[in-house]
Amino acid sequence: MASSHKIETLAFPVLLGDIGGTNARFALLPGRDEEVLHFAPVRTGDFPNIESAVRAAVLAKTDIRPRSALFALAGPIDGDEVDLTNAEWIIRPRDVMVATDIEDVALLNDFEAQALAISALDDPGMTTEAIGPELAPEENCRVVLGPGTGLGVAGLVYASSLWTPVPGEGGHVALGPDADDEFPIWPHIEKEGGRISAEALLAGRGIPRLYRAVAAARGLAASLSTPAEVTNAALGGEDPLALATMTLYCRLLGRVAGDLALVFMATGGVFIAGGIAPRIALLLKEGEFRRAFEAKYPHENLMRQIPTRLVTAEQPALTGLAAFARAPERFSVPLDRRRWR
Repeated sequence: MASSHKIETLAFPVLLGDIGGTNARFALLPGRDEEVLHFAPVRTGDFPNIESAVRAAVLAKTDIRPRSALFALAGPIDGDEVDLTNAEWIIRPRDVMVATDIEDVALLNDFEAQALAISALDDPGMTTEAIGPELAPEENCRVVLGPGTGLGVAGLVYASSLWTPVPGEGGHVALGPDADDEFPIWPHIEKEGGRISAEALLAGRGIPRLYRAVAAARGLAASLSTPAEVTNAALGGEDPLALATMTLYCRLLGRVAGDLALVFMATGGVFIAGGIAPRIALLLKEGEFRRAFEAKYPHENLMRQIPTRLVTAEQPALTGLAAFARAPERFSVPLDRRRWR
Protein backbone atom coordinates (compact mmCIF):
# COMPACT_ATOMS: atom_id res chain seq x y z
CA MET A 1 0.00 0.00 0.00
CA ALA A 2 1.38 3.43 -0.92
CA SER A 3 2.07 5.86 1.90
CA SER A 4 -0.50 8.65 2.35
CA HIS A 5 2.13 10.96 3.83
CA LYS A 6 2.06 14.30 2.03
CA ILE A 7 5.48 15.92 1.73
CA GLU A 8 5.30 19.71 2.05
CA THR A 9 8.26 21.04 0.05
CA LEU A 10 9.32 24.69 0.00
CA ALA A 11 11.21 26.37 -2.84
CA PHE A 12 14.71 27.63 -2.01
CA PRO A 13 15.87 30.10 -0.92
CA VAL A 14 13.56 29.96 2.12
CA LEU A 15 13.04 32.90 4.44
CA LEU A 16 12.73 31.69 8.04
CA GLY A 17 11.11 33.82 10.72
CA ASP A 18 10.60 33.42 14.46
CA ILE A 19 8.07 36.13 15.30
CA GLY A 20 7.52 36.76 18.99
CA GLY A 21 5.76 39.41 20.97
CA THR A 22 8.92 41.45 21.48
CA ASN A 23 11.44 40.39 18.83
CA ALA A 24 11.39 39.11 15.27
CA ARG A 25 14.30 36.91 14.22
CA PHE A 26 14.97 36.14 10.57
CA ALA A 27 17.28 33.84 8.63
CA LEU A 28 17.71 32.60 5.08
CA LEU A 29 18.24 29.01 3.98
CA PRO A 30 19.68 29.31 0.44
CA GLY A 31 19.54 25.58 -0.33
CA ARG A 32 18.91 22.20 1.23
CA ASP A 33 22.57 21.53 2.01
CA GLU A 34 23.68 25.11 2.61
CA GLU A 35 24.25 26.92 5.89
CA VAL A 36 21.59 29.13 7.42
CA LEU A 37 22.31 32.85 7.10
CA HIS A 38 21.21 34.71 10.23
CA PHE A 39 20.29 38.37 10.49
CA ALA A 40 20.25 40.68 13.49
CA PRO A 41 16.94 40.46 15.37
CA VAL A 42 14.59 43.43 15.28
CA ARG A 43 11.96 44.62 17.73
CA THR A 44 8.40 44.18 16.50
CA GLY A 45 7.45 47.50 18.06
CA ASP A 46 9.88 49.31 15.74
CA PHE A 47 7.92 48.36 12.62
CA PRO A 48 4.25 48.74 11.68
CA ASN A 49 4.03 45.25 10.18
CA ILE A 50 6.03 42.16 9.27
CA GLU A 51 6.45 43.26 5.63
CA SER A 52 8.40 46.37 6.61
CA ALA A 53 10.48 44.34 9.06
CA VAL A 54 11.39 41.78 6.37
CA ARG A 55 12.39 44.53 3.95
CA ALA A 56 14.60 46.29 6.52
CA ALA A 57 16.06 43.31 8.36
CA VAL A 58 16.59 40.91 5.44
CA LEU A 59 16.03 42.25 1.92
CA ALA A 60 18.08 45.38 2.55
CA LYS A 61 20.97 43.28 3.89
CA THR A 62 21.44 40.68 1.13
CA ASP A 63 21.11 40.14 -2.60
CA ILE A 64 19.54 36.70 -2.02
CA ARG A 65 15.84 36.84 -2.77
CA PRO A 66 13.68 34.24 -1.03
CA ARG A 67 11.13 32.32 -3.08
CA SER A 68 9.24 30.99 -0.06
CA ALA A 69 8.82 31.86 3.61
CA LEU A 70 8.21 29.80 6.75
CA PHE A 71 7.23 31.78 9.83
CA ALA A 72 6.73 30.61 13.41
CA LEU A 73 4.22 32.88 15.16
CA ALA A 74 3.44 33.46 18.82
CA GLY A 75 -0.29 33.27 18.31
CA PRO A 76 -3.10 31.01 17.09
CA ILE A 77 -3.18 30.49 13.32
CA ASP A 78 -6.71 30.66 11.98
CA GLY A 79 -7.61 32.23 8.67
CA ASP A 80 -5.97 34.85 6.48
CA GLU A 81 -5.20 37.22 9.38
CA VAL A 82 -3.18 36.15 12.42
CA ASP A 83 -3.00 38.40 15.48
CA LEU A 84 0.19 38.06 17.48
CA THR A 85 -0.57 37.38 21.13
CA ASN A 86 1.74 40.01 22.62
CA ALA A 87 2.38 42.44 19.76
CA GLU A 88 0.44 44.83 17.51
CA TRP A 89 1.25 43.01 14.26
CA ILE A 90 -1.45 41.28 12.26
CA ILE A 91 0.16 38.79 9.88
CA ARG A 92 -1.52 38.75 6.48
CA PRO A 93 0.40 36.29 4.27
CA ARG A 94 -0.96 37.71 1.01
CA ASP A 95 0.28 41.18 1.99
CA VAL A 96 3.70 39.68 2.70
CA MET A 97 3.74 38.10 -0.76
CA VAL A 98 2.83 41.37 -2.49
CA ALA A 99 5.33 43.46 -0.53
CA THR A 100 8.30 41.08 -0.84
CA ASP A 101 7.70 39.14 -4.09
CA ILE A 102 7.76 35.89 -2.10
CA GLU A 103 5.68 33.28 -3.90
CA ASP A 104 4.81 30.91 -1.04
CA VAL A 105 4.17 31.66 2.67
CA ALA A 106 3.54 29.01 5.36
CA LEU A 107 2.79 29.64 9.04
CA LEU A 108 3.49 27.49 12.09
CA ASN A 109 2.88 27.95 15.79
CA ASP A 110 5.97 29.12 17.68
CA PHE A 111 6.13 26.01 19.86
CA GLU A 112 5.59 23.84 16.84
CA ALA A 113 8.93 25.25 15.68
CA GLN A 114 10.47 24.56 19.10
CA ALA A 115 9.31 20.95 18.78
CA LEU A 116 10.85 20.70 15.31
CA ALA A 117 14.11 21.98 16.80
CA ILE A 118 14.40 19.08 19.24
CA SER A 119 14.33 16.69 16.28
CA ALA A 120 17.58 18.31 15.09
CA LEU A 121 19.93 17.53 17.97
CA ASP A 122 22.76 16.81 15.53
CA ASP A 123 22.60 20.36 14.15
CA PRO A 124 25.62 22.39 15.41
CA GLY A 125 23.30 25.27 16.22
CA MET A 126 21.04 23.14 18.44
CA THR A 127 23.08 23.03 21.65
CA THR A 128 21.76 21.47 24.86
CA GLU A 129 23.09 20.56 28.30
CA ALA A 130 22.04 17.71 30.57
CA ILE A 131 19.97 18.44 33.66
CA GLY A 132 20.77 15.51 35.90
CA PRO A 133 22.27 12.31 34.53
CA GLU A 134 23.84 12.34 31.07
CA LEU A 135 21.34 10.15 29.23
CA ALA A 136 21.22 9.77 25.45
CA PRO A 137 17.87 10.83 23.92
CA GLU A 138 16.28 7.98 21.99
CA GLU A 139 14.78 8.49 18.54
CA ASN A 140 11.39 8.50 20.18
CA CYS A 141 8.71 10.88 21.41
CA ARG A 142 10.00 14.10 22.98
CA VAL A 143 8.59 17.10 24.86
CA VAL A 144 9.68 20.75 24.99
CA LEU A 145 8.67 23.27 27.68
CA GLY A 146 9.47 26.96 27.47
CA PRO A 147 9.01 29.12 30.56
CA GLY A 148 9.27 32.75 29.57
CA THR A 149 6.55 35.35 29.05
CA GLY A 150 4.19 32.37 29.14
CA LEU A 151 4.73 28.63 29.46
CA GLY A 152 4.85 27.06 26.02
CA VAL A 153 4.51 23.30 25.68
CA ALA A 154 4.71 21.00 22.68
CA GLY A 155 5.19 17.32 22.06
CA LEU A 156 7.15 15.74 19.25
CA VAL A 157 5.69 12.36 18.39
CA TYR A 158 7.80 9.81 16.54
CA ALA A 159 5.78 7.25 14.59
CA SER A 160 6.25 5.44 11.27
CA SER A 161 9.73 7.01 11.02
CA LEU A 162 8.22 10.52 10.96
CA TRP A 163 8.44 13.38 13.44
CA THR A 164 5.10 15.07 14.18
CA PRO A 165 5.05 18.25 16.31
CA VAL A 166 2.03 18.53 18.59
CA PRO A 167 1.58 22.10 19.89
CA GLY A 168 -1.01 22.72 22.55
CA GLU A 169 -1.86 24.71 25.65
CA GLY A 170 -0.20 22.40 28.18
CA GLY A 171 1.10 25.36 30.14
CA HIS A 172 -2.41 25.94 31.44
CA VAL A 173 -2.78 22.62 33.28
CA ALA A 174 -3.55 22.99 36.98
CA LEU A 175 -0.65 22.91 39.44
CA GLY A 176 -1.19 22.06 43.10
CA PRO A 177 0.88 21.25 46.18
CA ASP A 178 2.41 17.82 46.61
CA ALA A 179 5.27 17.86 49.14
CA ASP A 180 4.52 18.64 52.83
CA ASP A 181 6.32 21.99 52.76
CA GLU A 182 4.18 23.22 49.85
CA PHE A 183 0.75 23.01 51.51
CA PRO A 184 1.29 26.06 53.79
CA ILE A 185 2.33 28.11 50.73
CA TRP A 186 -0.60 27.39 48.43
CA PRO A 187 -3.28 29.42 50.31
CA HIS A 188 -1.11 32.51 49.79
CA ILE A 189 -0.73 32.13 46.00
CA GLU A 190 -2.70 34.73 44.06
CA LYS A 191 -4.99 33.01 41.56
CA GLU A 192 -5.51 33.86 37.92
CA GLY A 193 -9.06 33.45 36.69
CA GLY A 194 -9.98 31.62 39.88
CA ARG A 195 -7.32 28.92 39.51
CA ILE A 196 -3.60 28.21 39.80
CA SER A 197 -2.08 26.97 36.56
CA ALA A 198 1.44 25.89 35.75
CA GLU A 199 1.91 29.05 33.70
CA ALA A 200 0.76 31.24 36.59
CA LEU A 201 3.75 30.02 38.62
CA LEU A 202 6.37 29.06 36.03
CA ALA A 203 6.12 31.93 33.53
CA GLY A 204 8.10 35.06 34.34
CA ARG A 205 5.20 36.70 36.16
CA GLY A 206 4.93 33.60 38.34
CA ILE A 207 8.32 34.07 40.01
CA PRO A 208 7.36 37.14 42.11
CA ARG A 209 3.95 35.55 42.74
CA LEU A 210 5.65 32.47 44.15
CA TYR A 211 8.11 34.64 46.09
CA ARG A 212 5.30 36.58 47.77
CA ALA A 213 3.52 33.35 48.71
CA VAL A 214 6.67 31.81 50.21
CA ALA A 215 7.26 35.02 52.18
CA ALA A 216 3.66 35.12 53.47
CA ALA A 217 3.80 31.46 54.53
CA ARG A 218 6.88 32.28 56.61
CA GLY A 219 5.45 35.50 58.01
CA LEU A 220 8.09 37.59 56.25
CA ALA A 221 7.94 40.77 54.18
CA ALA A 222 8.41 40.40 50.41
CA SER A 223 11.02 43.00 49.49
CA LEU A 224 11.64 41.97 45.87
CA SER A 225 9.16 42.65 43.09
CA THR A 226 10.48 41.51 39.69
CA PRO A 227 11.50 38.12 38.28
CA ALA A 228 15.05 39.38 37.70
CA GLU A 229 15.37 40.61 41.29
CA VAL A 230 14.26 37.26 42.70
CA THR A 231 16.42 35.13 40.40
CA ASN A 232 19.51 37.32 40.85
CA ALA A 233 19.12 37.27 44.63
CA ALA A 234 18.76 33.49 44.59
CA LEU A 235 21.81 33.03 42.37
CA GLY A 236 23.79 35.37 44.62
CA GLY A 237 23.15 33.03 47.52
CA GLU A 238 22.70 35.84 50.04
CA ASP A 239 18.88 35.94 50.19
CA PRO A 240 17.40 32.80 51.82
CA LEU A 241 13.84 33.73 50.84
CA ALA A 242 14.72 34.19 47.15
CA LEU A 243 16.73 30.97 47.19
CA ALA A 244 13.82 29.06 48.75
CA THR A 245 11.52 30.50 46.09
CA MET A 246 13.70 29.49 43.17
CA THR A 247 14.40 26.06 44.65
CA LEU A 248 10.63 25.55 44.80
CA TYR A 249 10.34 26.93 41.26
CA CYS A 250 12.81 24.31 39.98
CA ARG A 251 10.88 21.59 41.81
CA LEU A 252 7.57 22.66 40.27
CA LEU A 253 9.10 22.89 36.79
CA GLY A 254 10.49 19.38 37.21
CA ARG A 255 7.10 18.10 38.37
CA VAL A 256 5.29 19.52 35.33
CA ALA A 257 8.05 18.26 33.02
CA GLY A 258 7.68 14.78 34.49
CA ASP A 259 3.90 14.84 34.06
CA LEU A 260 4.30 15.72 30.39
CA ALA A 261 6.93 13.01 29.94
CA LEU A 262 4.38 10.48 31.15
CA VAL A 263 1.64 11.86 28.90
CA PHE A 264 3.81 11.49 25.78
CA MET A 265 5.93 8.54 27.02
CA ALA A 266 8.79 10.83 26.05
CA THR A 267 11.73 8.44 26.25
CA GLY A 268 13.34 10.66 23.61
CA GLY A 269 13.77 13.31 26.28
CA VAL A 270 12.23 16.40 27.85
CA PHE A 271 13.81 19.69 26.79
CA ILE A 272 13.57 22.95 28.73
CA ALA A 273 13.69 26.00 26.47
CA GLY A 274 12.47 29.59 26.88
CA GLY A 275 14.10 32.68 28.31
CA ILE A 276 14.15 31.82 32.02
CA ALA A 277 15.81 28.40 32.14
CA PRO A 278 19.28 29.37 30.82
CA ARG A 279 19.50 32.12 33.43
CA ILE A 280 18.90 29.68 36.30
CA ALA A 281 20.86 26.75 34.85
CA LEU A 282 22.92 26.36 38.04
CA LEU A 283 19.77 26.04 40.15
CA LEU A 284 18.16 23.59 37.73
CA LYS A 285 21.22 21.36 37.92
CA GLU A 286 21.36 21.31 41.73
CA GLY A 287 18.95 18.39 41.92
CA GLU A 288 15.51 19.61 42.91
CA PHE A 289 14.28 19.68 39.30
CA ARG A 290 15.40 16.14 38.58
CA ARG A 291 14.15 14.74 41.91
CA ALA A 292 10.67 16.11 41.22
CA PHE A 293 10.83 14.88 37.63
CA GLU A 294 11.53 11.31 38.75
CA ALA A 295 9.07 11.25 41.68
CA LYS A 296 6.25 9.63 39.70
CA TYR A 297 5.13 6.55 41.63
CA PRO A 298 4.77 3.82 40.41
CA HIS A 299 7.01 4.76 37.44
CA GLU A 300 10.19 6.01 39.12
CA ASN A 301 12.36 3.48 37.28
CA LEU A 302 10.96 4.61 33.93
CA MET A 303 11.51 8.28 34.78
CA ARG A 304 15.15 7.69 35.74
CA GLN A 305 15.80 6.58 32.16
CA ILE A 306 14.30 9.68 30.49
CA PRO A 307 16.80 12.44 29.65
CA THR A 308 16.12 16.02 30.69
CA ARG A 309 18.08 18.69 28.86
CA LEU A 310 18.39 22.47 28.90
CA VAL A 311 18.22 24.11 25.46
CA THR A 312 21.14 26.53 25.30
CA ALA A 313 20.85 27.33 21.57
CA GLU A 314 20.28 31.02 20.92
CA GLN A 315 17.70 30.59 18.15
CA PRO A 316 16.23 27.08 18.38
CA ALA A 317 13.00 27.96 16.56
CA LEU A 318 14.95 28.96 13.44
CA THR A 319 16.89 25.69 13.69
CA GLY A 320 13.60 23.81 13.80
CA LEU A 321 12.20 25.65 10.80
CA ALA A 322 15.41 25.00 8.86
CA ALA A 323 15.28 21.28 9.72
CA PHE A 324 11.77 21.07 8.28
CA ALA A 325 12.61 23.12 5.18
CA ARG A 326 15.70 21.00 4.46
CA ALA A 327 14.09 17.60 4.84
CA PRO A 328 10.28 17.76 4.88
CA GLU A 329 10.14 14.04 4.15
CA ARG A 330 11.24 13.43 7.78
CA PHE A 331 8.18 15.19 9.18
CA SER A 332 4.42 15.07 9.23
CA VAL A 333 3.50 18.75 9.30
CA PRO A 334 0.24 19.39 7.44
CA LEU A 335 0.11 22.93 6.05
CA ASP A 336 -3.52 22.83 4.95
CA ARG A 337 -5.12 26.24 5.68
CA ARG A 338 -1.70 27.47 6.83
CA ARG A 339 -0.10 28.02 3.43
CA TRP A 340 -0.63 30.68 0.81
CA ARG A 341 0.67 30.42 -2.79
